[in-house]
Order: sequence, then structure tokens, then C-alpha cells
Amino acid sequence: MMSARKYAAILVSLALAATIPFPVQGQTRLPNPVIYLTAIEHYSAAGNEMVRYEYDVANKAEYPAEMFMTSPALPPCGTNTRSSRSWVDIFNMFGRRLYGFCALGSPQDLGKIWFALPANEVPPSWVYIEITDRKANVKYKSNLADTVQ
Repeated sequence: MMSARKYAAILVSLALAATIPFPVQGQTRLPNPVIYLTAIEHYSAAGNEMVRYEYDVANKAEYPAEMFMTSPALPPCGTNTRSSRSWVDIFNMFGRRLYGFCALGSPQDLGKIWFALPANEVPPSWVYIEITDRKANVKYKSNLADTVQ
């Protein structure tokens, strides 16, 4: 018999797969990112106890460096007018955004993505990322990754 956790992961994965866009004609589709948890760090910030969940993208080398170049011709990230062409957002398994990165400088920086929560907050069971290539207007959604080691 399948556990409720596995059943939920399958349902969320199917929902994510149904929303993956197709590339524009002539555009090569890159693989979806494959993420995994690398570390959990407890720390204090401004007197608050926090937990940072750190992730890596196993296939980050398959993404071209151009995707992470500074792109001042594209809309800024808040007041950052030197944000990158591609942005990375981390979501819980239900699609609620937890954190984002808008100025990664290279594919290697995908090995240092994270989100943080107050230490007394229960983390989501799984998270996924979306890499949004703003120039090509394509999103790449990852697998679901655990928040426990």
C-alpha cells in the first residue's frame, strides 16, 4: 500500500509535469533541473533562530553560461538593474514561493541555492525550483526534493 507522502509526491509531480512549457520552434529544450538537499544549517539572524536548507542542481553543467549573464535590457529585479537573464525560484510542494535568486552569475551558482525558515516553523516535506529564462520565455521545473537529510 502506498503511503500518503508518496501519493502526494506523485500527484504533485504529475501536476508539475503538466505545466512544463514547450520550446519555441527552433529552440533547443534544455533538461529540467535535478535538485537535491546538500545541507541543513542552523543559525541566528537579527536575534532570530533560523534554519537554512541548501540545495544543489546535479545537472547544472548542462545549462549554458549565457543564461546567467547580466541582462540590463530585461526588467530589473526590484532595484537591481544588473540582474541575470535567468531567475531561480524555490517553491514548496504546493507552489508557494519560498525564496528566489535573480542575480546568479553562472551555472555553477546553481550549486548554492537555499531557502530559510524560522527554526520553530515546520518545513514543507518537499520543494522544487523553477529556472525562468526570461529572454527565451521558458521555465524549467525540477523534481521534488526532500527537506530532511
